[in-house]
Amino acid sequence: MKRIIQLSTLLALIITVASCKKWVDYDPHDDYKVTDLDYFKSEDDYRTMVVSVYSPLQWLNQAVPIGDIASDNAVTGGENASDVLGLQQIDDYTHTANNDYLREIWRSAYEGINRANYMHQYKDKNPAGNVISFAGKDALYGEVYFLRAYYYFVLVRFFGDVPLFADRRLTLTDSRTLKRSPKADVYKQIETDLNTAIAALPAINAQPGRITRYAAQALLGKVMLYEEKFDAAAAMLENVIAGPFTLVKNFGDIFLQAGENGSESVFEIQYSNLSPYYNWGAATRGQGNYAVQQCGIRGLNGGSPYASGWSTNLPTQNLAQAYTNGDQRKDVTVLDIEAYKAANPQFNITYQVAPYKNTGLYNQKYLPRKGETSGQPELNYLNNYRTIRFAEVLLMAAEAYNRSSAPNDNKAQEYLNRVRRRAFNDNLHDIITTGTALRQAIWDERRLELAMEGDRFFDLVRTGRAAAVITGFKTGKHELFPIPQQEVQVSGLTQNPGY
Repeated sequence: MKRIIQLSTLLALIITVASCKKWVDYDPHDDYKVTDLDYFKSEDDYRTMVVSVYSPLQWLNQAVPIGDIASDNAVTGGENASDVLGLQQIDDYTHTANNDYLREIWRSAYEGINRANYMHQYKDKNPAGNVISFAGKDALYGEVYFLRAYYYFVLVRFFGDVPLFADRRLTLTDSRTLKRSPKADVYKQIETDLNTAIAALPAINAQPGRITRYAAQALLGKVMLYEEKFDAAAAMLENVIAGPFTLVKNFGDIFLQAGENGSESVFEIQYSNLSPYYNWGAATRGQGNYAVQQCGIRGLNGGSPYASGWSTNLPTQNLAQAYTNGDQRKDVTVLDIEAYKAANPQFNITYQVAPYKNTGLYNQKYLPRKGETSGQPELNYLNNYRTIRFAEVLLMAAEAYNRSSAPNDNKAQEYLNRVRRRAFNDNLHDIITTGTALRQAIWDERRLELAMEGDRFFDLVRTGRAAAVITGFKTGKHELFPIPQQEVQVSGLTQNPGY
């Protein structure tokens, strides 16, 4: 899955030509046209098409920095107030429906859904009406349904009620027929897809990065937390906890290249630098992890292992100060460049101070490193996104048990403290509180464990704490991002409140 494969948009053309009162058969191949009939002829066709359903995962890389920049974890930074303007607006809470970053998330997620629907459309019979059977086909479709659920989960977290379609691939003629479906209906489809995936997927997939049953169970547990189905979430997450995963002893190892797809990895979005291909016109699409370049230290030179970047997505001092003494996660999450420079004089480090919203801190988890890119360096970093880690599964289960109809705080403490013991390398920092105090401790731990991984804003919103924590946040408006204006105009969709 590390190799990126893209397929062109598929168009079906049915053309009939009348001549001399006689119908004449027309073969589109005579005009070098590609039609649906050219696909799904063999097992290889199906397997290749599934890879194309994975590809939009990579295009969603800006969803991760937005999840922290929109919160108290990070600021946009950059060269000036107009650099990466869409992110600056999100940071300042001045974003509108014309935000290009939000538009790209919308488009990428729906492209993934449309590709999944295209496969669903021809699951039982191909476009020619033939049945193509092969070993592992159901498991392959388990991946498709997981991916469709993931894309819808991204959309519902960002935008709330969104157009819901699951039976077929939509075409341009369908655009005016789209309506926003209630969030509850979208979640229902997500649950259906994930349960279908769980029934079909293997526990272990031989190729790193491909979806497993555990990944589907973990995502379903997370979805249920958002739906506040805490009893069901706890039961679902127990399946993953009983699986083969372990916490990596050294927290920093998780985010090294050697740590990709490791023992703590439940689901990672794969990136590659195997190709020198680059396209500045589609910076976030189909290349490497563009967000890594964004995190880098501007003008960095010297003998350190780090490469230079654009000084965006900068951790805040508020985040750094949230860590207590002895917590090994702090130095892995935030890099204080001046402290690092003083501690490593042998590197002869020089750099340019981030000129806008400088915090003195950089995103250490995804800081660009030398030798991990190719071709056009800015666009081809190979760093995977650690999308669901076992540590998060433990924290989600802890929250679910604490908030269940019959709370089990002993279980919640057990899972929370497994994460804390790794963080401090001892059991002297265990949490022994119960009830609402324990709940707050779990939420605080999510911030410390998952900082700069894209969940903070959504955690604050789903737990009702955003207005009290985020400067500029307006209750009744900023729980959701605006529907992209172009979609409102073209498809006639209603806009979210306040935009």
